[in-house]
Amino acid sequence: MIWAAAAFLFGVVAAIQIPWWPANLNLEWITFGRLRPLHTNAAIFAFGGNAIFAGIYHSSQRLLKARMFSDLLSRMHFWGWQLIIVAAAITLPLGYSQAKEYAELEWPIDIAIAVVWVIFAVNFFMTIHRRREKHLYVALWFYISTIITVAVLHIVNSIEIPVSFMKSFPVYAGIQDAMVQWWYGHNAVAFFLTTPFLGLMYYYVPKAANRPVYSYRLSIVHFWSLVFIYIWAGPHHLLYTSMPEWAQTLGMIFSVMLWAPSWGGMINGLLTLKGSWNLLRTQPLLKFFVAALTFYGMATFEGPLLSIKSVSALGHYTDWIIGHVHAGTLGWNGFLTFGILYYMIPRLWKTELYSNKLLENHFWMGLLGVIMYYVSMVVAGITQGLMWRAVNKDGTLVYPDFIETVVRIIPLYWVRALGGMLFLIGFLLMCYNIYMTIKLAPKQVKEEAVEVTRTGYNEVPGTGHRKLEGMGFVFSVLAFLAIAVGSFIEIYPTLSLHKYITPTNVTEPYTALEIAGRSIYQKEGCYVCHSQQIRPIVSEVLRYGNASTIEESMWDHPFQWGSKRTGPDLARVGKKYPNLWHFSHMMDPRTVTPASIMPNYPWLADKDTDFLRLRKELSVLRRLGVPYDDDTVVNADGIAQKQAKEIAADIEANGGPKGMEKKEIIALIAYLQALGQKGKAQ
Repeated sequence: MIWAAAAFLFGVVAAIQIPWWPANLNLEWITFGRLRPLHTNAAIFAFGGNAIFAGIYHSSQRLLKARMFSDLLSRMHFWGWQLIIVAAAITLPLGYSQAKEYAELEWPIDIAIAVVWVIFAVNFFMTIHRRREKHLYVALWFYISTIITVAVLHIVNSIEIPVSFMKSFPVYAGIQDAMVQWWYGHNAVAFFLTTPFLGLMYYYVPKAANRPVYSYRLSIVHFWSLVFIYIWAGPHHLLYTSMPEWAQTLGMIFSVMLWAPSWGGMINGLLTLKGSWNLLRTQPLLKFFVAALTFYGMATFEGPLLSIKSVSALGHYTDWIIGHVHAGTLGWNGFLTFGILYYMIPRLWKTELYSNKLLENHFWMGLLGVIMYYVSMVVAGITQGLMWRAVNKDGTLVYPDFIETVVRIIPLYWVRALGGMLFLIGFLLMCYNIYMTIKLAPKQVKEEAVEVTRTGYNEVPGTGHRKLEGMGFVFSVLAFLAIAVGSFIEIYPTLSLHKYITPTNVTEPYTALEIAGRSIYQKEGCYVCHSQQIRPIVSEVLRYGNASTIEESMWDHPFQWGSKRTGPDLARVGKKYPNLWHFSHMMDPRTVTPASIMPNYPWLADKDTDFLRLRKELSVLRRLGVPYDDDTVVNADGIAQKQAKEIAADIEANGGPKGMEKKEIIALIAYLQALGQKGKAQ
């Protein structure tokens, strides 16, 4: 609950920073570009992760009629995961980031995540092995698929080569990296925020309602169709990009197919309450489950809708996506977790909930907060999309200045912040309610002996799925194959990058100084507000230039196509403005764009660039295939310093400050000036 409060608080502060940039207090550690990854990681892995583990440990032992395999492994899992969260909370504000959404953590933490996850998996599967209930209940199917798939996703996406203790480059580049990243990113939502919570829903909703799940057959169809189809849908995050067309089409088709299995789960959950809706009066915690399932249905309807290419052309890169994601995270994951806690805590402490009135207030306050958040962001997103696309009859843009489309939706950003505050206040009411419940619980409660008998082992072996439910190992292997097929078919072809590159369009790699600037760009989290991918859409070509090509990002470790445009696309910003303009823009954006909402970055003019590390960085990049010659690698620091002096001299000659050649701002300007320029010499 502490991590949940932190995640929600970071989200509210980040929401305020968008319409009111001074909310970062000119502190680099809490500026939006670093705070936003901290918020998303806290929400997904700290809040969501701990909620999943609590629910799985609580329900699995009851479903399997067995204590967890090892208390030691349980403790190692718990404390290991908390230490990972602490490590993330320290490193992300300090700017240690791989600049890949939901996978920002650097390589030592990635290794720790893999180790802790394996500990969790061993503990869980050994408990299944020692179970006293032969047949695996539907909730366990979802737990199994979650544990297997998350391990595969994390390991494949986190293959990187270290440069230093907290710096690495992913082995994938350009479209390879984009494909792997969004295969991971989409399925982190699917198999971290969907399948485990569906498993929890299948256990806790019937328990809270004291009724069996509505349809056993629907559960079977729901589970297998969902885990098979979900893994294919990642490329819908890359529609209209330079990703090969076949991959985009495949992602769109499977995304649309997701409608059926997703709604199968929602219908199964809601109809479990069929005939007992009166329980909403006597057991108000069920309201959280009903609201959660409704938000799940909304989010899983909207997701496939946004995956249709024509809809994606309007909604992608806008705040509509932000609203969609938060309807799922706050409405589905949040409300389901709250319902589970309200169910679990009184039973664990053998008492009654302290206050149903506080529960009711939490529900309505949280619901109003989510609705305000969602509606404001959908309206903002559609407004942005329409304004970006608006073209006059003479073929010119109706809103040529990007800032016009930003200023128009600032009131909606305030509504979002208010909705987030309401959600946070409601959550704090729950914390107080649970604190008082535990505080007032009986101190001395006699432990009751529970007699557990083996069941299901003497039955005549069933057929079909009933038989499969008694075969834990075979079931797990089939679940793995269900997700492996789609993963292999999608990712493997894109690993052969040369097949998609036109030799005459091959671009030059970044210079040593530009690589240093690129690392600073990633450290500051610029990718969370800017894209580097011009889509083949008329309005974008008019605004930014020719559509991006595969070759332009072929040396990018990692890719930086982005997923949200709070500011304009930067794919071809190089040479568009003089060096002094970039310097002024980073020190105080209002000096060049009066209505800008971008924060100041004054520390970039104080901190020195780490030139000495460039030899190692270019050496690693060359190992990954970037064509640097020996002289460039060996003299990387000297070459970079020479280029830095030229840029600093140009800034000084045009009225800027003196002595900037060693500062980070110069390296960042070098990178920005290189964007979209590398193919022109060919």
